[in-house]
Amino acid sequence: MDAVIGGTHITSLPNLTSVRTEKLTTPYGDPSSAVSIGLIGGREIAFLPRHGDPHALAPHKINYRANLWALQELGVTQVVSIATCGGIRGDFGPGVLVLPDQIIDYSHGRIGTYHDGTDGKPVRHVDFTQPYSDALRRRILAAAQLAGESIADGGCYGCCNGPRLETAAEVAKLARDGCDLVGQTGMPEAALARELGIAYAAICPIVNHAAGIGDSRFEISRAELVTTRTAALARILKILTVFAGQGR
Repeated sequence: MDAVIGGTHITSLPNLTSVRTEKLTTPYGDPSSAVSIGLIGGREIAFLPRHGDPHALAPHKINYRANLWALQELGVTQVVSIATCGGIRGDFGPGVLVLPDQIIDYSHGRIGTYHDGTDGKPVRHVDFTQPYSDALRRRILAAAQLAGESIADGGCYGCCNGPRLETAAEVAKLARDGCDLVGQTGMPEAALARELGIAYAAICPIVNHAAGIGDSRFEISRAELVTTRTAALARILKILTVFAGQGR
């Protein structure tokens, strides 16, 4: 089964029908919310709101281990993350959808592995050279093309801790490091999926220029951010509808 993890203020998928909910507990605690399982285009899809329902969990307070574990328990083998971001690269302005292919982790204080040796099992070092599933990324790209929606193929996601947004100086450092977009939830989610053998990819709507860039040079407009996010979600839903149909 495929799953979608919803990002900032995405607490449901409007095109998910015949929905049932599964409330799970895991060895790592409770996930952010009950998991909704329903149909998109006649195909079963699981949905989990990353920040809870209602939106209440800050990025550093999300129980990423419980979220991924719960999805695996339900039989999920592929996860599409929806993760709103700020654009750093010049052509990644508000309204652009990005399918990143690399990530740099600047977060801290988050439990980022199932294999830390505390459970008596050996420490496991998973390969993370390519942090996103290439096959899943290709499937999303094909779905976007069929849906008539443009999506940028590739980009380096910088994951900061949050919940505050970054300073202009921090964004300048991210740019020097090679980051093209910045968010706060990409890690350890991607790495945990890899440890569980779940294919993982992220659709990242750029909802604002990152701090110090473009129209965010002096301040980030919250009102414009919300408007851009709403429009981007409508486009992502079109892609997900085609994506679900591809899985038949």
